[in-house]
Amino acid sequence: MELRSPVSPRSAYLFTSESVSEGHPDKVCDRISDTVVDAYLSEYPEARVACETLATTNRVVIAGEVRGPATLTADYIRHLARLAIRDIGYEQDGFHWEKAEIDVFLHAQSADIAQGVDASGNKDEGAGDQGIMFGYACRETPDLMPAPIYYAHKILKSLADARKSGREPNLGPDAKSQVTVAYENGKPVRATQLVLSTQHADGLSSADVRKIVEPYIVAALPDGWVTKDTIWHVNPTGKFVIGGPDGDAGLTGRKIIVDTYGGAAPHGGGAFSGKDPTKVDRSAAYAARYLAKNVVAADLADRCTIQLAYAIGVSEPLAVYVDLHGTGKVEEAKIEAALRRVMDLTPRGIRTHLALNRPIYARTSAYGHFGRTPEADGGFSWEKIDLVHALRDAVA
Repeated sequence: MELRSPVSPRSAYLFTSESVSEGHPDKVCDRISDTVVDAYLSEYPEARVACETLATTNRVVIAGEVRGPATLTADYIRHLARLAIRDIGYEQDGFHWEKAEIDVFLHAQSADIAQGVDASGNKDEGAGDQGIMFGYACRETPDLMPAPIYYAHKILKSLADARKSGREPNLGPDAKSQVTVAYENGKPVRATQLVLSTQHADGLSSADVRKIVEPYIVAALPDGWVTKDTIWHVNPTGKFVIGGPDGDAGLTGRKIIVDTYGGAAPHGGGAFSGKDPTKVDRSAAYAARYLAKNVVAADLADRCTIQLAYAIGVSEPLAVYVDLHGTGKVEEAKIEAALRRVMDLTPRGIRTHLALNRPIYARTSAYGHFGRTPEADGGFSWEKIDLVHALRDAVA
């Protein structure tokens, strides 16, 4: 029996997604963990990294398992972490890139895991863990992303750019956004509620902060989305001077819905940051997004959800599932078969096809892993739409 979505699509509803800035405590940790991944891949493209970071008041703890060159010493990792914190913008009494105490507890990868994952003899490289990964695409935005998360990211990115350029020196690194979007006839048409909380210089009121941020928020949204009926919540607590890891401890991997589709699509549960691309939590989620985006770009559907399932040490995916949400031009089973033909979905095949064994991950740690522009050095390669013709031919 074919699986279908249990609920038929609604045509009129409200949907909300949130985003957090690069200075959010959890995102600081994601950035540091991905900086470690990049450092290892820069030296050794076949490196194995599973790096977790904790941050609190003027303290950072980096821990995990690695396999790579001994030249990447604890002192060097500490140095890279400080550079990441400085780039984010933390030079505050409670969290300062130069003054924070940084502990590094990275040790060798488990031999038991390695023997299941590594290629040997006639055995191809296996998945780094079991798990289910989802990819999604839809026609709501130019980059084929759900509108609420796409614009929540865009708001914070524009404010971060303004802060870092010096245009808005009264803004701090820590910020959160939330966008509630009204859908009519199944399409996003306006913002009904906007939430923005941002760290700021002492002495500013919520009204002062709104005067700073409102032009950027309006500019980030489509024309006509902000109306006289839009409800604003800017720094609703009234004061946000103490922020970042000084205000709230951070951990790697706690913003997985922010990293993906804002709740508009399923999530397998695995975080991305701090993991090298042999970990299918990361690479297979990228592959699923890549395939879903190409299905929609090929005009085979207006919405597409793809699930991939893996077992640790096993190369081929256990299952490939496609849901076109009633918008498909061809049957889901045909798409499922086509996906296996147009892309090798083994861990090695994914890494080769998307060229993932490169230091391209620190940049993914904030403002979403999806809906980004592919970059010349291979960053965000999973956002390319270069399988359109192959998919059309495969389902013909």
